[in-house]
Amino acid sequence: MVLLAVLLLRQPPDGGRAELLAAQERLERELRREISESSRGVRTELTHTLATFQQAVVGQGAEAVRTQNVQIDAFGQQLTLMQRTLADTLATQLQALGESNARRMTEVRATLESQLAALQQANTAKLEEMRQTVDEKLQSTLETRLGESFKQVAERLEQVHHGLGKMQSLAQGVGDLQRVLTNVKTRGMFGEVQLENLLEQVLTTEQYGKQVETKPRSNQRVDFAIRFPGRSADGTPVWLPIDAKFPREDYERLLDAHDRADAAGVDSAGRALEVRIREEARTICESYLCPPHTTDFAILFLPIESLYAEVLRRPGLMDKLQRDYRVTLAGPTTLLAMLNSLHMGFRTLALEQQASEVWKVLGAVKTEFERYGEWVSRIREQVQKASDTLEKAETRTRQMRRALKVVEALPQAQAQALLPPAEDSSDDNEP
Repeated sequence: MVLLAVLLLRQPPDGGRAELLAAQERLERELRREISESSRGVRTELTHTLATFQQAVVGQGAEAVRTQNVQIDAFGQQLTLMQRTLADTLATQLQALGESNARRMTEVRATLESQLAALQQANTAKLEEMRQTVDEKLQSTLETRLGESFKQVAERLEQVHHGLGKMQSLAQGVGDLQRVLTNVKTRGMFGEVQLENLLEQVLTTEQYGKQVETKPRSNQRVDFAIRFPGRSADGTPVWLPIDAKFPREDYERLLDAHDRADAAGVDSAGRALEVRIREEARTICESYLCPPHTTDFAILFLPIESLYAEVLRRPGLMDKLQRDYRVTLAGPTTLLAMLNSLHMGFRTLALEQQASEVWKVLGAVKTEFERYGEWVSRIREQVQKASDTLEKAETRTRQMRRALKVVEALPQAQAQALLPPAEDSSDDNEP
């Protein structure tokens, strides 16, 4: 078949096309037949081989199943035997362990009972001893403490007696104060006294005045006024007016309404207190403020902190007083802080004045220092001349000492006889 294909390929190119096509078809038919026969033989052989292999696999699987069944049966028998053996062994060991534990528990119970009995006896004895000791100590301590307690009670009763006497005197003083504060003039004096105490604590007597006519020719005198240094040539001071007010009736009505939980009364008393404070501020503004003789604002002093706090609670009242009447409210603590600030300002001003004076003194010292330099120059010249004279005298002394080396020195007694010592200058001054 291959030779036929080779011969067909070796035919001259000019051969008949029909013959070539016929040869090709014959070649293809032969090839298909051979391939079909070969495939049929291969399929037959593969089918036979697969059938043989399947039979062998099935036989081996059946043999393996039989072998496994035999082994499983043998293993099951061995396992059953081991379970029986293990159950018997465990039962025996558990029975032995139970008997051993029962014996040990009996022994432990007997030991614990004996130890507990001994411990109870020992505790009973110790408790009896402790009870006796505690009874003795409690008896002695109780007697001592009772004696001290009776003594302290007696002392406290005596102190209470003294305290009651002081409370009676204090109640009498409070009643006197109540009667004093009932008078309007006396209340004003109370505020002035408290204001004066605050001023005395912080400022000196030269830094404030009492009953000062801050507004010229008004015949109105404010309680106190702080003196500020003025800028005029004659040294006229500028005053800061401080007036003390104590609207006791309005404030007491407000407190009474608060105690009675009377909302309408609280509102009415608060408005009355606010009107009273505004009237006082207007009076201060009209009577005591007069720039440039005074500052542009004044201080309304309320002598009680609770009253000052109640006035501050009124919405917009503080701003209205400052805006309309140029008056600032102050309680004892607030005024003390203001006075401390003013005191620091006064000290700063005093330091500035002292610095100016020191500067003047330094100028005078500078002028004198130039003259002092001239004096030092003259002293230096005189000292230089004296130094030159001393140097010449020392040189002359050395020359004289060299010249006197050849002269024999006399004994001390003969020298004193010939040259008596000079008399002390102090002897000349004696009478």
